Amino acid sequence: MHTESIESWQHPHVFLGSGHERNERKTWFVIVLTSAMMVGEIVGGMLFGSMALLADGLHMSTHAGALLIAALAYGFARRHARSSRFAFGTGKIGDLAAFTSAIVLAMIAVLIGYESVLRLISPSPIAFREAIPIACLGLMVNLASVWLLRDDDHTHRHHHEPHEHEPDHGHQHAHGHGRDLNLRAAYVHVMADAATSLLAIVGLSAGWLFGWIWMDAIVGIIGALVIANWSYGLIRAAGSVLLDVTPEPGLLNTIRETLETEGDRVSDLHLWQVGPGHYGAIVSLVTHQPKPPAQYKARLSGIETLAHVTVEIQACG
Repeated sequence: MHTESIESWQHPHVFLGSGHERNERKTWFVIVLTSAMMVGEIVGGMLFGSMALLADGLHMSTHAGALLIAALAYGFARRHARSSRFAFGTGKIGDLAAFTSAIVLAMIAVLIGYESVLRLISPSPIAFREAIPIACLGLMVNLASVWLLRDDDHTHRHHHEPHEHEPDHGHQHAHGHGRDLNLRAAYVHVMADAATSLLAIVGLSAGWLFGWIWMDAIVGIIGALVIANWSYGLIRAAGSVLLDVTPEPGLLNTIRETLETEGDRVSDLHLWQVGPGHYGAIVSLVTHQPKPPAQYKARLSGIETLAHVTVEIQACG
């Protein structure tokens, strides 16, 4: 068999998200914004004695590091997308980065909680007039970053609407569970920054107006709990992809219903995510009238998120 004919049967394993390069550029831009504001808040917190402001700055520095992980993951996945070293491509590099970012987020929550408890036990004077404007500026930068990193995948959905003959419920499933977790991790980090900045403003304002110096530490503890909750959700989502946890039943049922016709029965079905919006499937079929694998794959062609399908056929009787 000639080399050309073999290549015609081969296919690439590039399972990157549809907005991979766009999300990479946005992440680098937010890193610049975050780093600039981080320096301002840390210096301001040290000069004006605000735990909430200092905590926000320190926690922003760890977010800058986590965002750097996300940006580097985008670059690595893009450069090695066609490398034969990765059996199913580099689509999961972003999920690994997201999992790492979630761990960093959990550490940030612990750090803020610890420092806030210490400040609650031993309060110190705060320069409210100077600290509040810096916290407000930090919030504006955070909100700008949140807007930049928002998941705008829905603005591109009209390009991928299913045809009338396609199983629409499988398509809808993919939109809900094939998101770019690397982008989501970066988004959660800047959201945590925004929440901490907002709470810092609340704590500083309460301390300034009512003399409640302890409020600065209380909002730090509240912020730590909120961030810990976000971290837990991100760890679960990214961990599920890394461990090849089967997606929820919607897409599985669609595959079964599509294949089980004319007496054919699915005896074994494995479904996992190989990249944002891309799924791999291994299907074993039992039938009295075996057909070429290409015919079974053709039945599944309407489910566009199935990027890699392997079909095994067992003849019974």
